[in-house]
Amino acid sequence: MNQTYTVKPGDTLWGISNQFGVSVMDLANINNVNANNLQIGMILTIPSSSGTNPDNMFMYTVKKGDTLYKIANTYNTTVDEIIKLNNLTSNNLSIGQILRIPEKYTNYGEESLPDFINYTVKKGDSLYSISKNNNVDIDTIKKDNNLTNNNLSIGQVLKIRVESEEIEECFGEEYTPVDTSITYTVKKGDNLYDIARKYNTSVDNIKRLNNLNSNLLSIGQILKIPSESSSSNVYTVVKGDSLYSIARKFNTSVDSLKRKNNLINNNLSIGQKLII
Repeated sequence: MNQTYTVKPGDTLWGISNQFGVSVMDLANINNVNANNLQIGMILTIPSSSGTNPDNMFMYTVKKGDTLYKIANTYNTTVDEIIKLNNLTSNNLSIGQILRIPEKYTNYGEESLPDFINYTVKKGDSLYSISKNNNVDIDTIKKDNNLTNNNLSIGQVLKIRVESEEIEECFGEEYTPVDTSITYTVKKGDNLYDIARKYNTSVDNIKRLNNLNSNLLSIGQILKIPSESSSSNVYTVVKGDSLYSIARKFNTSVDSLKRKNNLINNNLSIGQKLII
């Protein structure tokens, strides 16, 4: 029976096919997609596969800056294999040139398939930093991606395991936001600028929180003052979000999100406001 998969930011056809141990060509054909029209949120059908696809390949279009070494490193193959498969007589490439790339993937079996995200290597990345940021050991990353050494290339796509329990959505009772502001009673001589400076916030934040259209204040007026946490970024949970994906998006940690928002578990509600 075929599975389905929802395309996430950073996904590629190759990364998805490698994640599920299926052919890029089979994945593209069954969903009538290619590398150029893959879109976030698209639901793909994952074809059944025995994981014994040794002769499969897919087509790659050479881009500016590509080299055989870079392409081989990105797709976990070797320069010699690409040269042999394409009958190349040299290492020179032309922009727009079509190359056959041998497919290599790991088949985990239906019962034990882990959850993955696709991570694109950036400048400054190392296996150590990626493993630390994603709480996965280096040996696991190397095994999942068939890496024989610790070398990485910018733009290389890696499969990174994630905890399945982090990916939870709640469609139950509506979320009730928590008001983290404090109150202040305006005194003689007060102005918005002095109050904002006193509480380490901004005039605009105070005006927005109190729906003020001007800077005029009245003695005895009650103002809501944003606390340090409420002055932080606020994110609205959308369908498909998890604490892990939100933490990764804002370069923070799941523990930090849970602590700032007084969360006792990983459940999220669509429309829920999170302090980042």
